[in-house]
Parts: sequence; C-alpha cells; structure tokens
Amino acid sequence: MRIVIAPDKFKGSLSAPDVCRHLERGLQLAAGTAQISNLDILRIPVADGGEGTLDAAVGSGFTRQSATVSGPTGEPIEADFAVRGHEAVIEMAAASGLALLPQVLSGGQPDSTSATTATSLGTGQLIRAALDAGCRRIVLGVGGSANTDGGAGLLQGLGARFLDATGNELPAGGAALANLHSIDFTGFEPRLVDTRFVLASDVDNPLLGRQGAAAVFGPQKGASPQDVDLLDTALARFVEVLAREIGFRAERAAEAPGAGAAGGVGYAAIAVLAAARRPGIDVVLEFTRLADRLAGADLVITGEGSLDEQSLLGKTPMGVARAAAAAGVPAVAVCGRTTLTPEQQQESGFRQVYPLTALEPKVDICIAEAASLLEQLGKNILQELAIPAPENGIGTKEPLNV
Repeated sequence: MRIVIAPDKFKGSLSAPDVCRHLERGLQLAAGTAQISNLDILRIPVADGGEGTLDAAVGSGFTRQSATVSGPTGEPIEADFAVRGHEAVIEMAAASGLALLPQVLSGGQPDSTSATTATSLGTGQLIRAALDAGCRRIVLGVGGSANTDGGAGLLQGLGARFLDATGNELPAGGAALANLHSIDFTGFEPRLVDTRFVLASDVDNPLLGRQGAAAVFGPQKGASPQDVDLLDTALARFVEVLAREIGFRAERAAEAPGAGAAGGVGYAAIAVLAAARRPGIDVVLEFTRLADRLAGADLVITGEGSLDEQSLLGKTPMGVARAAAAAGVPAVAVCGRTTLTPEQQQESGFRQVYPLTALEPKVDICIAEAASLLEQLGKNILQELAIPAPENGIGTKEPLNV
C-alpha cells in the first residue's frame, strides 16, 4: 500500500514537513494495529509559492544553504535558500518577510514606520548568494513580505544605486523613492545576463493605483491611508525614473499581472530581471516532481490549515487534487477547519475531507494540539481506506482502491 502525503503548512500551527510527519506517524500506528506490513509512505511537503516554498524544495531534494543578509529593517539576519544543481529556490519571506520585523517578533503589529521604510534588500542579496553557488535558474517565491518598495531594495542587493538629485543614495524603503532622481546600474550584477527567473506568485495586481501594491497590501503591513498615498506616489516616481534608464518596458511592466506582488518586488523582477510569472502551486509541483512521484500510489493526502473558498482559487490542495486526478489516484484532504459545503468538497475532487474540528470543535485547541490531532486523523484515514464512506455528499460509496 503506497500513500503520498503532500500538504501545505497549517499556518500559525505546523509547517508542511511537520504535517507530513504527524500524519505519517498516525498512518504507521494504524498499520501496526491492523498488521499491515507493506505500508509505503512518501512525504512531499508542498506550497503555493509563498511561505513554505523553501521547505517544499528541501523536501524534494534541494540542499538548504544560508547567507547573512539584511533583514527588512536593515538588521543582519541568517536566511536560507535551496540549491539543486544550477537551480535555486528563494523564499522572499526568509529575508524580507513581515514576520521578521522587530515589532512582530516581539508580539506586536507592523506600523507606519516599517510600512514606509522596510526594504527587499535581503532578497536581492539572497539572489546574489545563489549566483555565487553557481545557480542560473532562480525560482523566486514571493509572499509575506514586509516591504512596499517596488523591489528597489532587491535591485540594490544586486548592485544598483538609487540616487537623489544631489547624487546621494536614497535611504531604504518605498517612501524614499519619492525623491528618486536616477538609478546607477554600472555596478549591476553581470551574471544576471545568463540567469533565468521564475516569479512564483498567484497575485495578479498591477504595481500602481487602487488595485496596486500600496493600496491593496500596504494596510496589511501597517500603512495608514496617508502612507498608502505616499507609497503609491513614490512607486509611480520609481516607474518614471526606471523608464528613463531601461526604456518603455519599465512602464509596461508596471501594468503586468503580478507587478504588485510582494510590495512591488514582482515589478522589479518582471521589468529588470525579465522574470516569467507563473502560478506558485504549478511551480512547486513542477520542482517537487509530484506528478511523476504519484506513480503506483493508492492514495494522496493533501491539505492546509483552512480549506475554504479561497482554496478553490488555485491554492495548494486544489493543485495536488488536480495532479492526483490526472494520475488516477484518489485524494483526500486534511485541514484545521473547512467552510466548504459537501457539494464543493466533492466538486474539488476529494473523496473525503478530514478537519481537525471534527475531533475537537474548539479552533484554539486545534491550533495548539494540531500535531496529536493529525496523528489521530492519520489513524482514521488508514482505518477507513477500504471501508465504503457514507453517502453524505462528501465521500463515496465505493471503497478506495487499496
């Protein structure tokens, strides 16, 4: 019996590798009780291009490496990236993430100061570290960023200089771009000419305006309405100056879907690094080689913390369910909670959905005790594999092919 476990993280509770580990333990305990000796479990942690992408890469054979880079407020931090051959996976949150802000680390909330001054510099420095490691194809997973600097910091990390009218370098952060006069690319990283970038992102917002990086995502990073206006104006100035330096493509890139991702890092990646934007889950499933590794499987278990209407828009469980369906392998989902109707669950391609709240109705306890509850779900799943599910709109009367 071969079971593939391919979940995303349970945000705020367990990483995807942790989810895999606890589900596997539950499956193995049930197998021992049932005296099933031929249980083969393959763990493939996955993600949708944001936080957790690095874990997915390492779980798929990439080697974890680290570099000292500048955090979102300029403090030095150790950030990891992943390498396999000439390919690297960089998770932006590891270097420039909202969770790295000092006030967030101490239990507080991001504020106006960090919203206007946070930088993506560390992400650019991670790209340079990947180049040093010999990588020439770089997957940039964005999500959970602290900055709204249009990717100016990322470009600074690669050797660009952002100057004011007097020739002095601008301070970090998006607000400072309002005083941008010129960009000096003479020291820009030459190895980028031979490097291909993939922007792993499901965000399709443009850089500027009411649907742009500042307006939509700035408030989540502590920006006040006044900050949003300031940042949007500053980003517009960035586009104007960059267009003078590299041509009209800088203006076109500002309107490209995904330019507003990660505080505008998507813009710099598209305009300057010629990154190809792809849905995050597609990129992750590609480098994890999930489709190939489903061969011979009897069941796929996927999931995430909250299985809801947002999940249906291309989040991790749906991507895994599609891959399982293409391989002819039944799929079930585990989650902390679900708001999907039985009809939505069935239409999503899941034979069954197992929420932690079915074992413990209190959500706060589910979060705190997710590990043990997942082990119990693992036991339940294995015990039910060959048992027809009730005809309730969620499961099926037919037993799984095991």
